[in-house]
Parts: sequence; C-alpha cells; structure tokens
Amino acid sequence: MNEQSTTVEKKLGRCMLHNWAEERAVAALDTEEKRIQRHGHRGILTLNQDTTMETMTTHKVAFAPPKSPGVRKRGIRSELLEKHIALMISEQFHAEKIPPKSKTDFCTTTQTDFCAEGFVPLTPEPTPGHDYISEEAVTFWSENRQRIQGVTAVQTSEAPFRKSAKFSTPISERLDEIELLPDG
Repeated sequence: MNEQSTTVEKKLGRCMLHNWAEERAVAALDTEEKRIQRHGHRGILTLNQDTTMETMTTHKVAFAPPKSPGVRKRGIRSELLEKHIALMISEQFHAEKIPPKSKTDFCTTTQTDFCAEGFVPLTPEPTPGHDYISEEAVTFWSENRQRIQGVTAVQTSEAPFRKSAKFSTPISERLDEIELLPDG
C-alpha cells in the first residue's frame, strides 16, 4: 500500500498543468499499467459497462424535418402541365444557345487544295548536256545576282558566290586590279 501511494505522488508531480484534475481522478486506477495501456481506463465516463452509444444527437431530436401530411396538395394534371411547359422552355433555350452540329468533313488538306478536278500534271522534258558536278546550280539568287545588295564584288560570272578576299585585302596589295581613274 505504501508503494502505491509513492507512485501516485510521483505521477501527480509530473503531470501537465491543465491535466492535473484528470490525472488525480485516474491515479487510483493506474495499478495495473499493462492492462491500462491495452484497454484504457474503464469506468471513468460510466459505471455501467454494458451500455451502448446513442444514435440520435440532441440536435437531430430537436430539429427534425417537417413531415408531409400525406395528402396531395396539387392535382396530377397541373403537375404534368408544369413539367411539359418546363420541358418545352428548356428545349427552346437549348435550340437558341446551342446550334445544331454540322456534319464533320473528313477531307484532308491534300484532298481539298491539291486534288482539283481536271488537273493533268505534266513533267518537263529534261534538257541534256548539263554536268551537275562542274556547273554552278541555277537558283533564284544566281538568276538575280545583279539586284542583290550587300554582296562582295563578283569576280567571274560562272561562279558569282565563291569566296572573295577583296574586302579584307589591303589596297596596296591589290595588284591584279585595274586602277580606278580619279574623277575630274
């Protein structure tokens, strides 16, 4: 008995400040610590262990929803008329807001733009006598080289876009050029 009172005093000294009332109420029940850890303290809330929990709260009991009298308040015809009018209005609304879906056209861009009726493709006849290794290719830029701005001077007409060091060569080292006559 003396050992039990010393353990109760030790537990009372170590409890939290706000839990002291609960600790004192449970202190006498803490004799078998293993049973308490597994099952908790019994008999704190109620002494009758066979009772069950209530299913209804006081709020549900006090504020129950009102019950209908069980007698029809409106006639069947008026209800059907109201449903029919509501259905007509909703269909009219959907017809105004949502246009009817058109048929989906599954034609590709090639079918619509490039497959015109009556078109007969003609392949041009090849022009013989060209060597693709030694000759310069004919392009938009080679055809319009006279109109291009910002290109270095063309040395030969056969190869207008080859490397040219004229821009970086000093004037004193340009020996192969003809001297420009001064204006005068």
